[in-house]
Amino acid sequence: MGFFDKIGFSKLRDGLSKTREGIVGKVARLVTTKSKIDDVTLEQLEEILIGADVGVAATLDIVDSIRKRAKEERYADAAELNTLLHDEIQRQFAGGTDDTDPFHVPSEKPFVIMVVGINGVGKTTSIGKLANIYTKAGKKVVIGSADTFRAAANEQLEIWAKRAGAEIIRQVHGADPAAVAFDTVKSAIATGADVVIIDTAGRLHTKVNLMEELKKIRRVIAKQNEAFPHEVLLVIDASTGQNGMQQAKQFSAASGVTGLVLTKLDGTAKGGIVLAISKEMNLPIKFIGVGEQIDDLQPFDRKAFVEALFGAT
Repeated sequence: MGFFDKIGFSKLRDGLSKTREGIVGKVARLVTTKSKIDDVTLEQLEEILIGADVGVAATLDIVDSIRKRAKEERYADAAELNTLLHDEIQRQFAGGTDDTDPFHVPSEKPFVIMVVGINGVGKTTSIGKLANIYTKAGKKVVIGSADTFRAAANEQLEIWAKRAGAEIIRQVHGADPAAVAFDTVKSAIATGADVVIIDTAGRLHTKVNLMEELKKIRRVIAKQNEAFPHEVLLVIDASTGQNGMQQAKQFSAASGVTGLVLTKLDGTAKGGIVLAISKEMNLPIKFIGVGEQIDDLQPFDRKAFVEALFGAT
């Protein structure tokens, strides 16, 4: 099972219980009323997938592939639909860790990660959890608190940094976010840190456009090394469904998103948005959140995700 030990996989399976019922449970009930895979069965499958926020593009691709395979490979029994669905869902994902080390950092330090997303999606807590994983792996982590416009952001991030055993760089409320990011990277270079994680605002309380501010942070970081940032992770609340897709498009255009972090999968039956975003945005899902504890952020492994979705033990 690669990265996932038994405890981690169990958390993933439990966290996907609502989505499992929204997709696999409904498909299971569908096949009890059908004797064969026909157009009517596939139309009903399509409705189930769209209802779980899998998205139109991914749904049509899945259903078309199942239709083709059912014909070419002579699948006829509706009871075999779960097997086909399992295979086709796994095929949908762009990227994914697939048993590789998701925490590999380049030999040239520091590894700089910029984290973006709107307020309320779990961005700050995800940063704390991510820092915790890196520090547990023996990496020295520095967090930059560049969300300087939200009064509670610094305090919240400081608590998470302390829990994770990471250093935090912060300035006064209302300070220039780009300056905080610059100082964080500069400090990390000077102290030989392995990983830098930059928190950014999800909403600005000024007339400055949020997306322009994110572009500025990128430019300022890159002044110290044109390779910075190595990663731009977009945090999305999975329970927002298709709204998450719009966020992905806006942030990707402005900040050059390289990967996704999907939070709160344990609280939604519409975890199919994982498939929709991966399919339509062609962005790898790097991490998923399946709980509130500090160790409940997991690297995304498409094989483990699909096995957990289908209730494997």
